[in-house]
Amino acid sequence: MLHSLVSFHHTYPTIVGSSVGVLISSIRERYWTARPYFALIRRLLQPSNRGFTRHVARDYWRFLSNAVQPISGETRERARAAASWLLRAQDSTPDDGVSLGYFPCDPDSMNGWRPSYPETTGYIIPSLLEYAERFNDPDIRRRALRMAIWETKIQMPSGAVQGGPVCAAEKQTPAVFNTGMVLHGYTAAYRATKAPEFLDSGRRAADFLLADLRDDGHFQTLGKFVSPNQYKTYNCLCAWPLYRFGEDVNDQRYQDGAINMIEATLGQQYANGWFSNNCLTNSEAPITHTISYTLQGILEVGLLGRREDFIASAKRGVEPLLRQISPKGFLCGSFLSNWTASAHYSCLAGNAQFAVVCYRLYEHTGDPKYKTAADRLVNYLKALQIIDSDIPAINGAIPGSFPLMGCYMRAGFPNWATKYFLDALLMQDRLQSS
Repeated sequence: MLHSLVSFHHTYPTIVGSSVGVLISSIRERYWTARPYFALIRRLLQPSNRGFTRHVARDYWRFLSNAVQPISGETRERARAAASWLLRAQDSTPDDGVSLGYFPCDPDSMNGWRPSYPETTGYIIPSLLEYAERFNDPDIRRRALRMAIWETKIQMPSGAVQGGPVCAAEKQTPAVFNTGMVLHGYTAAYRATKAPEFLDSGRRAADFLLADLRDDGHFQTLGKFVSPNQYKTYNCLCAWPLYRFGEDVNDQRYQDGAINMIEATLGQQYANGWFSNNCLTNSEAPITHTISYTLQGILEVGLLGRREDFIASAKRGVEPLLRQISPKGFLCGSFLSNWTASAHYSCLAGNAQFAVVCYRLYEHTGDPKYKTAADRLVNYLKALQIIDSDIPAINGAIPGSFPLMGCYMRAGFPNWATKYFLDALLMQDRLQSS
C-alpha cells in the first residue's frame, strides 16, 4: 500500500505535466494551422480584393443554403470556356508552361498568377490535344505543342521532372510523380506529331522511372513537396503513361514496370476498396484528388493490359464513393478508412477526376450507374464554373474547393481542377454524341 502511494505521488505530477504539455502542444499546433487562414482573410478584406470577396461570399451562401443548381446541358460551351482559361493560364507566364493557378490573395504571385508548373502542364497537354482534335482547333493544338516543347527544354539531365513550380536548374529536385505526369504529355505530343524530340524526352523520363522503381513496385524519389512516407500510393498513376510509352517504342520493359507498380498498389487496398498511404500529407484521410489518381492509374493500366483483376480493384474503390455522391452531385473532399467523410468541403479536382473514372467504367462495362454518377458530378461542377465574372482571370476556371475557402487550394483556381473538368466534359460530350 505504501509502495502504491509512493508510486502515485511520483506519477501524478508526471501525468499532469504530460497532460499540460499535450494541451500546450495542441494549442500551438492549432495556432500555426490557423495563422495562414487568418492571414488570408486579412488579404481578402483588402479593397483591392473586393470583387473576389463578393465571389467568396456568394460561394459560401450557395454552400450553406444548398442553392447550387446542376446544369444538364452546355457541355461544349463549358468545355470551350475551360480550354480558354487554360490558355489564359499559359499566357500569364513568361514561358510556355501553364501557371500553377490563379490565387488573387497570394502576396507572392504575379497579379494573382503563380509561376508555371511543370507537373500539371505535362498532363494538360493531352487534354488540349484531344480538345483540338475533337473540335478541329489548330490554335489549341499549336499551344499544347508549345507546352510540350517547353517541357523538353526544362527536363532535368537525369530525365526526371522537377517538383514544385518552375525554378532555376540549381534549385530543382526530382519527383517521380511529376515525371510520370510529364511523360503523359510527351507521349501525347509524340502520338500527335511523331516528332523525335518528344520520343527522346519520353524515353529519358521513362528510364528515370524504371531506374527509380524498387523491386517491391514502389518508387524511391517521392520529392520534397510531399510529406515523407515509405509509399505514396497515388504514384501508381505513373504506370499509365509508362505503359503507353512502352507501346510507342515496342519495349515490354516499360509495360512490365507499369504492371509491377499496379500490383504493388493493390497491396495497399483494403477489402472495402480504400487505399492506405494515399494522400499528399495525411494518409489517414486521403482527399478525393489522390484517391482518384489511384483509381485512374489502376483502371487505365487494367484496360490497356486486359487485367481484369486491376479493373475489379478499381470498381472496388469506386463503389463506396458512388454512395457518397449527393442527389445534386456534391461529394465530400476526404474520407477515412471506413469511407466516413472527414471533411465537409468538396475537392473539385477530385470530383472531376472521379467522374472521368466513372465514365471510363461505363464505357467498359455498359453499366448505367457509372454514367449516372459521372453526369451528376459533372453537372454540379458546371454550376460551379465561373463564366460571367468581371474578373477575367477566373472566367472558365474551376476552384480548388467548394466553398472557395475550403481546405484544398483555398481561395484559388489550380490549373489541374480545370484540366480534369475539361477531361470530364470531353467524355460527357463524346458519350452524348455516340
